[in-house]
Amino acid sequence: MTTVDPITTRETAPATGAPAPSGPSATARRYLMCRPSHFAVDYVINPWMDPTSPVDAGLAVAQWERLREIYLDLGHTVEEIDPLPGLPDMVFAANGGTVVDGIALAVQFRDPQRADEAPAYRAWFERAGFEVHDPKHVNEGEGDILLAGDLLLAGTGFRTAHAAHAQLQEVFGRPVITLQLVDPRYYHLDTALCVLDERTVAYLPEAFSPGSRAALRRLFPDAILARPADAEVFGLNAVSDGRYVVLPVQADGLAAQLRERGYEPIGVDLSELRKAGGGPKCCTLTLREREASK
Repeated sequence: MTTVDPITTRETAPATGAPAPSGPSATARRYLMCRPSHFAVDYVINPWMDPTSPVDAGLAVAQWERLREIYLDLGHTVEEIDPLPGLPDMVFAANGGTVVDGIALAVQFRDPQRADEAPAYRAWFERAGFEVHDPKHVNEGEGDILLAGDLLLAGTGFRTAHAAHAQLQEVFGRPVITLQLVDPRYYHLDTALCVLDERTVAYLPEAFSPGSRAALRRLFPDAILARPADAEVFGLNAVSDGRYVVLPVQADGLAAQLRERGYEPIGVDLSELRKAGGGPKCCTLTLREREASK
């Protein structure tokens, strides 16, 4: 898969008065991101991290800026939280919280190396006017909590505690589906599953327990089943607006599967950030406002 220039993508959109394209449709989103100004790999809290491997911090920033540009070119809004020194993983904004219906559930990290990120994100949600709830158990935000239609898909097994799933239902008032992760390489749900739209997901079956695989088959019979080679380059750590799917450029097999279903894949190279176990979705927290009818 070659990287798609977002300007080209924008120019292919129909002119005013032209019929809308068939197939999946895009919805404008509001995202929160954190510039990797202090990015480094100084410790090991997942299988992808190796402090002995060189990291190009400048390249990490440039790759992140490209991701941000793609979102803006697609018509999305990007908010930014200030990066803090000594928190090299703060760039992975998806772990900073879960925001649904104008309500933000703050996070509690499993690892002490990331603990100081939690109050920074919580303070940002308060300043932005969200109703904020404090966590009762370890939960790592949208890393393990993904909204699919009316359902909250909730991962557990490595980071977010299973006990946190009950709080999700109480805070957001939505049904919660527990999904057990079994492969330590896919330690967060968003590394093994991507929500493409309200009815469709893509996921790696091997990353889940037998019972969770069975549940996913029932819930999403038309899901895209990713290949291990694409998951290993964080292809499922993708961001979809319902039509355009921003994913690592290295996941060319998954990109082809998406095209077959009518989605428009946009490749981005986040190879430096992947050295810390992150991809496009890890860098992107969706800020969902309360619906007007509520």
